[in-house]
Amino acid sequence: MEVFTNFPLWASISAIFFAQFIKVPLHYLMTRKVDLKLLTSTGGMPSSHSAAVTSLATGVALHEGMDSTLFAVSAIFALIVMYDAKGVRRQAGEQAAVLNRLTADFQRMLEDTNIWKNKTHTDKQKEIVMLKELLGHKPVEVFFGALTGIIWSLALYSIL
Repeated sequence: MEVFTNFPLWASISAIFFAQFIKVPLHYLMTRKVDLKLLTSTGGMPSSHSAAVTSLATGVALHEGMDSTLFAVSAIFALIVMYDAKGVRRQAGEQAAVLNRLTADFQRMLEDTNIWKNKTHTDKQKEIVMLKELLGHKPVEVFFGALTGIIWSLALYSIL
């Protein structure tokens, strides 16, 4: 089956896994804490979205040539994904942080009322839903994600 020999596809998929994996040791170097949740989370350094799309574009360039229409499509796709990763998704994460602070403030206010005091701990926890704040990327995370994808694809191409 041709899908199993599609270099740009497999380079891109493996770049996602590599970028997600490398987040754990990078986080450890910065904080001295192991956080295995980073293997499946969005956001962080490097951007796996950026690694995936730049690895795809690099793989297409190596396989089809930089003058191909397919490379043009994959390069523009990469730019759009990286712009979105640092823009819209990052703003959504910042809004989630503000909403989480408002939720915490509201919880403190409710704790002062009789209604809140009469609820069980389980009931209180059900009412408080924290939003995921790490949705998007800082520009430096997008840059290093893109660099990771390009280098990853070039390395795989030279090995295979």
